[in-house]
Amino acid sequence: HRETCIWSKRTVAAKHVNKKLLRREQVLQEIRLLQNLDHPNLVKLLDTYETASSYVLVLEMADQGRFLDYIVSWGNLTEEKVALYLRDILEALHYLHSWRIAHLDLKPENIVVEHASSQPVIKLTDFGDAVQLNPPSSYIHPLLGSPEFSAPELILGQPVSLTSDLWSLGVVTYVVLSGASPFLDESLEETCLNICRLDFSFPEDYFQGVSPAARDFICLLLRGEPERRPPAASCLEEPWLQPRSLSSSDSTLNPTQPPALSPSRNHCGAHLDTSRLISFIERRKHQNDARPIGTIKAFLHSRLLSQT
Repeated sequence: HRETCIWSKRTVAAKHVNKKLLRREQVLQEIRLLQNLDHPNLVKLLDTYETASSYVLVLEMADQGRFLDYIVSWGNLTEEKVALYLRDILEALHYLHSWRIAHLDLKPENIVVEHASSQPVIKLTDFGDAVQLNPPSSYIHPLLGSPEFSAPELILGQPVSLTSDLWSLGVVTYVVLSGASPFLDESLEETCLNICRLDFSFPEDYFQGVSPAARDFICLLLRGEPERRPPAASCLEEPWLQPRSLSSSDSTLNPTQPPALSPSRNHCGAHLDTSRLISFIERRKHQNDARPIGTIKAFLHSRLLSQT
C-alpha cells in the first residue's frame, strides 16, 4: 500500500501483516532485523504500528516500483544494464551476509527500483522470511516460499545457507535475460523436481543475443551444493559484472532516464527482448507462493532416490 506521511509530506509504503496469518513473534523478528540494517540497496524501515487486525510496517517508497515492471516500461534492456542492476542486488546480499543474515525469499517481486540522481538504484525488500544464521546453524526453512526461485536445500527441507540467496539470484538473472523461468513445469512437484535435478538449459530462442559470459554467470550460481556457489563478494569480482564507464555521449544525463553504458568485451551489446517478461509478470500476479514444504518433500525424495 502507498501512503503519505502528513508530518513529512513523504510518500511511504505500508506493509500490512494480518494477525491471523502470522504470530507476533514472527513479525517482531522481521522488525528487529530491519531496525538493525542500513544499506543503500535495502528498503528502510521508517516506523511500525498496530491496528486491531494488522501489524503495519512503514517502509521507504521506491518511486519506480517493482524491478521487472521497471525493466519492461523502460525497454532498451542490454546486458550492461542487467550487470549494473545485479551489482546493486549483490551489494545488498554482501551486506546482509556479512551480518550472517539470509534473505530466503529473493524473487522479482521483492526487488524494487528508486531513481537517485542520474541512475536507478535497485533495492531488496520484504524480510519476512529472513533469518540470522549464527554458526553452527542448521536452520530449516519451514515454508516453501517461491518454488520457482528456491534453492534445492529449501525444497528438500535441508539446512539453508547464505548461498541459498545466490541460487535465487541465479534464477532471477535467467529470468531477466530471457523472460523465461528455468525450472518452471506444469505442476509444483515437477518444478521442484527440476530444481533438485538441476534440470535447466539455455534455449536459443530465448537466449539469442545473450553472451556466453552471462550464461556462465548463471551456471556459477545454479549449483546444487550450497558450498560450491560463490559468495556475494566473489560474484562482485566476476568479469561479467564489472562496471563500465559511461559512454562519452552521455556526459549530460537525463536524471529520469537509466544511463546508457558503453559496450564491453564481456557483453553482447544487443538489446534484449523483454516481451516475454510481460506474460511472466502477469502469471506471477495470479500465483500463490506459500505452500508447506512437507507436502511435497516425501514425493521428491522418492522420485530422486528412484533415479540414483
